[in-house]
Amino acid sequence: MTPATAALPWRELTTLAGSGDGEQTLVARLLAHWRAECGAGTAALYLAADDGWRLVLRDGEEPLPPLLSDPARAGLAWVQFSGALVAWPADRPGEVEAPASPLSALLALAARGLRLGHELKLRGFEADYRGVELEALYDVGLAIASTLDLDRLGEEILLRAVSLLDARRAALYLQRDGVLRLDRAFGGAAAAELDPAQEATRRLLAGGTPPPAASPLPGTAYLLTAPIAIEGVARGLLAVADKESRHGVGPFRETDERTLALLANQAAIALENAHLHRQALEKERLEREMELASEIQRGILPRAVPAVPGFELAGWNRPARHVGGDYFDFLPLPGGRLALTLGDVSGKGVAAALLVSTLHSALHLLVAENGVEPRLFERLNEHILAASATNRFITLFLADLAPATGELGVLNAGHNPGLVLRATGELEQLVASGLPIGLMPGVHYRREPVRLEPGDLLCLYSDGITEATSPEEEEFGLDRLTAQLARTRQEPLDEVIAALGRELAGFTRDAPQGDDQTIVLMRRERA
Repeated sequence: MTPATAALPWRELTTLAGSGDGEQTLVARLLAHWRAECGAGTAALYLAADDGWRLVLRDGEEPLPPLLSDPARAGLAWVQFSGALVAWPADRPGEVEAPASPLSALLALAARGLRLGHELKLRGFEADYRGVELEALYDVGLAIASTLDLDRLGEEILLRAVSLLDARRAALYLQRDGVLRLDRAFGGAAAAELDPAQEATRRLLAGGTPPPAASPLPGTAYLLTAPIAIEGVARGLLAVADKESRHGVGPFRETDERTLALLANQAAIALENAHLHRQALEKERLEREMELASEIQRGILPRAVPAVPGFELAGWNRPARHVGGDYFDFLPLPGGRLALTLGDVSGKGVAAALLVSTLHSALHLLVAENGVEPRLFERLNEHILAASATNRFITLFLADLAPATGELGVLNAGHNPGLVLRATGELEQLVASGLPIGLMPGVHYRREPVRLEPGDLLCLYSDGITEATSPEEEEFGLDRLTAQLARTRQEPLDEVIAALGRELAGFTRDAPQGDDQTIVLMRRERA
């Protein structure tokens, strides 16, 4: 006799008698009644198990084998029904064959009830487990959604994945520069990066249980992955490996795959929120920095234009959205002379504004000591090299004026050419005589003489004017600047500047510009 194939869960039914459960007590009473009817000293109920018939209940004092492979060989009389077996010693008086007795039918009914109860218990356990799992996922979602720090969020996601899935190993990858880079790992080493163009990575991003050869976690036996996708585009990968079991590690279940996919979806939302939060903080930081730079710049630029007999002067600065390092000033010199300067510091923001502040202080100090001579720029170059960061430099135009004669002494360190619009209509450019300040040590400069005649106009400007761009990406250029100055050169200088501002606004159609716009004008009055 071989056991039935639909084995009852005997491990769940080893306490059938005396448990207080009505169904189990009925089975115990039926077994006692069967023993009495057979006149046997002992009767036992066996249920089918994978390795034979397993003893689950006995009535009487005489011991019976705990496991039967063949009841006949054990010298027992027996009756089989519905995956159950009732056996008793065959040599006892009153031995009967009763497969069709009402008692047998009742035992069969009891066995079926036990099976049904076990199945319902399993289904209830699955439902309870699923409920606990969903509750845990809900808690995880709340935990990671409330974390806006990207570094802490990555750690939270990984630890929650390990906890939810009982995994020994885990890794979180996030997309940076076109590849999936390891953000953090748990339980052991992991591949530093994954190339989405590789077939192995594509299989990982498909989710589920990829083949071991594709695993980014070396030395693991079982792998489960889920893509972290935002708007259908994979932005990361969550991988867990080697599920804990009683015997060490084992494979992941189908429910684990769903759990990891849900966790990855929650992680995607949380990561996107944290990324947007970081962007907002960075934007706020930049705005504060730009405001500080604007304050520094406004504090340095002259509040008024000096009065110089026989000359008209004007200066104008329009800061860009991202404040640059434009600078202009008027410096009084001994003997009634006047220096006017315009410079442009490389870079933007607070760093550029601070370098402008350094330039302003150093220039005022060195002009008083050296006058407008080449030695001034050479010392200024040494000072800026020592005081500023690498790759910071300044283009600078400086001219000193002798009002009585109209003579100018010009120093130009890599700045845009100064423009002299002669009263005759001719245009003269005052080109650079040396490299920008702070670019390299040991640079020498030349002082170039220029004379302004009555009606001549000197224009100093920053590249924010000539490089102003239209929506079609066309630059304003030097030709437009000189043409505009030529059209308005006879007007008061404030109107010349206002007209230039209107021309720039029309050309750019008020599109935001990336650089400051600065201009300084000086015209010798006609006699």
